[in-house]
Amino acid sequence: MKKVLAITVIFLVVLVSCKKKESVPEIAPNPSKEAEIAKPSGDQCFAFSKDSSTIELSFNVDSHQEVKGKLSYNLYGKDKNEGTLTGKIKGDTLIADYTFMSEGIYSVREVAFLQKDGTYIEGYGDVTDKNGKVTFKDKKKLKFESKMILTKVDCKVE
Repeated sequence: MKKVLAITVIFLVVLVSCKKKESVPEIAPNPSKEAEIAKPSGDQCFAFSKDSSTIELSFNVDSHQEVKGKLSYNLYGKDKNEGTLTGKIKGDTLIADYTFMSEGIYSVREVAFLQKDGTYIEGYGDVTDKNGKVTFKDKKKLKFESKMILTKVDCKVE
């Protein structure tokens, strides 16, 4: 009986040790949503024009997705305002401070634009005034309505 048990144990050890190890396939991580979005760089210019209203957005994006540029609104029935834009692109959204002069007064307000299919759509939401700067209360609750879509245009040479 001892011989049968010993032979069985030896047989099982040999069988287990001879078994081929199956290679475990490597699973590549899925790229994050941000990685899938093409990151713009260089000069970018966009505009909206309908009836007697225009919006012009021009900016430069550096390698860190930081934005510097100009934004102007000339909406029918409202005072024109134009100023500078300083912010950052996070994923598919441009969040920036818009410093502008309107009716002889300098103001700063936060703006948001969603990049969608090569266009930009401005975001709106509840705002609050903090130390003379108008900011969004909750950026996650911004609404991007496609009433005034800014399409890519050739940048003006100044």
